Amino acid sequence: MTLDLIGQLFTIIAPVLLCVGIGYGWTRLGRPFDPGFATALVSGIGAPCLIFSALTRVEISKDMLGTIAAAALGCYAGMAVLGLLVLRLARLPAHSYLPALMFPNGGNVGLPLCLLAFGAEGLALGIAWFAIGALGQFTVGIGIAAGSFSPRSLARQPLIYTLIVALAFILSGTKPPEFVAKTTEILGGMLIPLMLLSLGASLASLTVGRPGRAFALSLLRLLGGFAVGWLVAWAFGLSGAARGVLLIQSSMPVAIFNYLFALRYEREPADVAGMIVITTLLSFLTLPALLLYVLP
Repeated sequence: MTLDLIGQLFTIIAPVLLCVGIGYGWTRLGRPFDPGFATALVSGIGAPCLIFSALTRVEISKDMLGTIAAAALGCYAGMAVLGLLVLRLARLPAHSYLPALMFPNGGNVGLPLCLLAFGAEGLALGIAWFAIGALGQFTVGIGIAAGSFSPRSLARQPLIYTLIVALAFILSGTKPPEFVAKTTEILGGMLIPLMLLSLGASLASLTVGRPGRAFALSLLRLLGGFAVGWLVAWAFGLSGAARGVLLIQSSMPVAIFNYLFALRYEREPADVAGMIVITTLLSFLTLPALLLYVLP
């Protein structure tokens, strides 16, 4: 490994670790941090604005955006099948563990990595993945944890309307008004730093429940996610930034929202918290190898 490559990896990983570390240290020092308020800002303002801004600002073909969205659906479906199979063999309840296996942290960690590794193109492709995952998590993920699914939950998600408006601009080949573009760019800029700080703050308060089970399921999330991502990238014939983004996003740790849903519906929240902590720590250790594999 050359010094230039080491420097490139450090430039990508260090900002992510530093932001997470600041959030962790802030909470450990007893400073106030309201996760509910941060979550509301992220889901209600930051994510819709960043998705709209990135998709309408970056020059990426409609075919490529459609391909990465379809590939993302393939990854989620693949992890659902793999997760159900393993959970059935292990005689563990799907409503407790399947959402954590299906939905990785493509926002807090995935988006910064896609941006730092592949620039604006990587961010736009990563956001296409993130948008599909966010919609799935707040509909299918909640439905699995709750034991029932309501189509009305989809209609209440701001992301669905953001995607519709953004796609209207993309398909018509027009740009949004400059004041709209600037406003969404500014508001969307809060998403990545706020999500990284929130991740650090959450890690400071979560504890590992049943570490043996949590560790085994954590390996399934990370290794299984990479394997499914590799197969889907091969099946779709992806290369370059698209392949790299797909592999990064599909290999991410368990998303924080899975713990919130597990807590809300009493679905083994201590175990899900353990999976979040373990997968996040393991992913920070494996990031150099993952980036070495995906970088051109």
